[in-house]
Amino acid sequence: MNGTLYVVSAPSGAGKTSLLKALTDSDPQIGVAVSHTTRAPRPGEQDGVHYHFVDAATFDAMIATGEFLEHAEVHGNRYGTSQAAVTAVLETGRDLVLEIDWQGARQVRAAMFQATSIFILPPSRVELEARLRARAQDSETVIAERVAAAIEEMEHHAEYQYLVINDRFEEALSDLAAIFRARRLDAANQAERHRELIEKLLATH
Repeated sequence: MNGTLYVVSAPSGAGKTSLLKALTDSDPQIGVAVSHTTRAPRPGEQDGVHYHFVDAATFDAMIATGEFLEHAEVHGNRYGTSQAAVTAVLETGRDLVLEIDWQGARQVRAAMFQATSIFILPPSRVELEARLRARAQDSETVIAERVAAAIEEMEHHAEYQYLVINDRFEEALSDLAAIFRARRLDAANQAERHRELIEKLLATH
């Protein structure tokens, strides 16, 4: 059986990337899609690991040939998820996480209605701004822009099926893992996964 596609969104500073890394490190059945982007790599980022870094012309060509499941512009840069890459992972039976913004999430829901969507929120505005400043990578002007963008992103939280508040990291991670576990225990999934067992249990002779 195919794996489940998960769409996870959050404002910058909510801790989404750290939570998903901890989740995928602890569960080998969950993969994270590597998106394409036109932005430059940040310190420590590797091509093909964190993102596929491409120029604008390559990105445009991929749009023209219909290669993206979703794509959007965020903070002046463009991001997209390869349809073929998503399908390849799901067909192996592994679950797959897409870390995308609300624009991309809408496109995925329109294309793949069975996707499970999760939104992660910070515990407060003060904590959100503190986390953005703690990165020590951006100027105050950029931080102000990111806070404004975060507020816009959070306005769309109600479009998602699940909401996780990242106040205490371990608790948020437990909540996130519970969503994945519950989805796997869905009756239809369990019936497919344990078809042979169920047939034996219901056998009349």
